[in-house]
Amino acid sequence: MVPPEIRQRYAGQIRTAANIRSEALLHAFAAVPREDFLGPAPWTVIAGSAPGRTQPQITEVSDPCELYRDVAVFLDASRNLANGNASTLATWLDACALTAGKSVFHLGCGTGYYTAIIAEIVGPRGPVTAAEIDATLASRARENLARYPNVRVIEGDGGLIDTGPRDAIFVNAGVTHPTGAWLDSLTIGGTLLVPITVDIGIPHVGKGMVLLVTRRAEGYAARFLPLPVIIYSCASLRDPAMSAAFGRQFMSGTHASVESLRRDPHPEEPSCWLHTASFCLSTRPVM
Repeated sequence: MVPPEIRQRYAGQIRTAANIRSEALLHAFAAVPREDFLGPAPWTVIAGSAPGRTQPQITEVSDPCELYRDVAVFLDASRNLANGNASTLATWLDACALTAGKSVFHLGCGTGYYTAIIAEIVGPRGPVTAAEIDATLASRARENLARYPNVRVIEGDGGLIDTGPRDAIFVNAGVTHPTGAWLDSLTIGGTLLVPITVDIGIPHVGKGMVLLVTRRAEGYAARFLPLPVIIYSCASLRDPAMSAAFGRQFMSGTHASVESLRRDPHPEEPSCWLHTASFCLSTRPVM
């Protein structure tokens, strides 16, 4: 069993590494036993590059205390499937501004570790639905999350699931575009966090930026988070034309100028950062 002080140190490291604001999120990282979601030891962990090296460090560990560092842990190395770095996922969850009682949809839950973090934050009154397309991972997630009566695990493609009204939609897989169904499902004040990725020549993996959308009464505020992401793809939400369009825009280095997502019909204009038939990412703020 991992001593409580190791978990508290882990939460403190995440706070520092990711500049986390939410005390509830940090409490969740200290409370959820990560080793319970990763299968039996030994575990293969992926740490960031060391000074003077360009490649991540991959090591095998048997001490569960080693999981309480800012590392990713392979779930299936043959498919590049991993339980992601804590500071990365903490940054995304912090941006979603989750609080007690919020309703959350989590796409790509893997074996359920970050779903458990979400469930700890929203508490027993906060319904959480987690979707996982891989049958084995979904079965493990359902078993691992049985301790949380507010969590329901669905085996299936999360991109095709009707989420119902949600205060937050947390997409932990790469897509080429946000869907209209997700945007329609957000409550006023609700957030959609979604990695927008382009193909990089690695099967099932894309690279891009994480888009945060907040629904307001006046429209949808939107911004890209600062750091790029490489992540496993959601197969049902890959559009080659969208991938190419986002790829060109990301190469321009101007993604930080995006302030809103428009759904109203309008001709393309200078404020349109990326104009499509179904939505427009705009440099105009929500009025």
